Amino acid sequence: MRTALVIGTGLIGTSAALVLSQRGVTVHLADPEPEQARTAAALGAGTDEAPDGPVDLVIVAAPPAHVADVLTDAMRRGAGRGYLDVASVKGGPRRELEARGLDLSAYIGTHPMSGREKSGPLAATGDLFEGRPWVLTPTRDTDTEVLNLALELVSHCRAVPVVMDADAHDRAVALVSHMPHLVSSLVAARLEHAEEAAVRLCGQGIRDVTRIAASDPRMWIDILSANPAPVADLLTDVAADLEETVRALRALQSSDDHKRHEGAGGIEDVLRRGNAGQVRVPGKHGSAPRVYEVVAVLIDDQPGQLARIFADAGMAGVNIEDVRIEHATGQQAGLVQLMVEPKAAPVLSAALRERGWAIRQ
Repeated sequence: MRTALVIGTGLIGTSAALVLSQRGVTVHLADPEPEQARTAAALGAGTDEAPDGPVDLVIVAAPPAHVADVLTDAMRRGAGRGYLDVASVKGGPRRELEARGLDLSAYIGTHPMSGREKSGPLAATGDLFEGRPWVLTPTRDTDTEVLNLALELVSHCRAVPVVMDADAHDRAVALVSHMPHLVSSLVAARLEHAEEAAVRLCGQGIRDVTRIAASDPRMWIDILSANPAPVADLLTDVAADLEETVRALRALQSSDDHKRHEGAGGIEDVLRRGNAGQVRVPGKHGSAPRVYEVVAVLIDDQPGQLARIFADAGMAGVNIEDVRIEHATGQQAGLVQLMVEPKAAPVLSAALRERGWAIRQ
């Protein structure tokens, strides 16, 4: 690939353009809002000047509702040798293109499973896709050359290619992305009018659950409008579980021992099912999940604290597998939770204590 046209210079489009530009590809940028394309160009993602002729690959980074229109325009004017989109829904746009009678041999639907709560070109980064799955949905009609161009893009972005059927992809993202986003928003909505004294008690658990609720509602309306049925089906199941959970909690209030016992059993059932589902979430680098030991370190909110901890862990020969930070309410302090292999936990704890760190048991 020597030339590319990226149509849509938001987070995903600009991030892909940054990577291709860094790899020596001549990238042309276009956007319905020319100022966004100029911003992306200023960041080093390419040029906002139109290409002189057809490019090797046209990358459409438009919202799902607009993908078919943008692709139709690009394909009818012969903008490239190959075309792909990066929208989070795949089945609907392809059916729209088929209904318009377009030759789709030069097109492949794709979806990089990566993103941020922030949007727009200023949120873009050249490492956004590294190590993340990038779904490809070729059909029997897809030209090998176009598939290879898509695989070259994925390789440049250091993502992991995953081949799926378009409708299977849409059901999958409804489960792992779209439905969880709405549930997160529903939980976060409980905080909108909560008493300030209650909100001040928020810890890492509520931050984890509500983090993705900070995303742009307009973007999510576009996404959910393109994939409503699978999401609605999943939320119907969640609603049924919620009804059973509420019934079990009410039973725990009963003065009848048998009802309280049934209520406790219902709560235990949903918690155990949650355990069983959570362990299926892939672990580090997409491998099978592993159980790590937590070494909790109290720190002051001062520059260089995390760097010192990581340096001290390195000197102890311990690899930090994951890290979480819990900030203390009303204090300039926090708790850093270092996840390490179980056998490394006592080694790390002893090493950090020797270097003056306060370890929380």
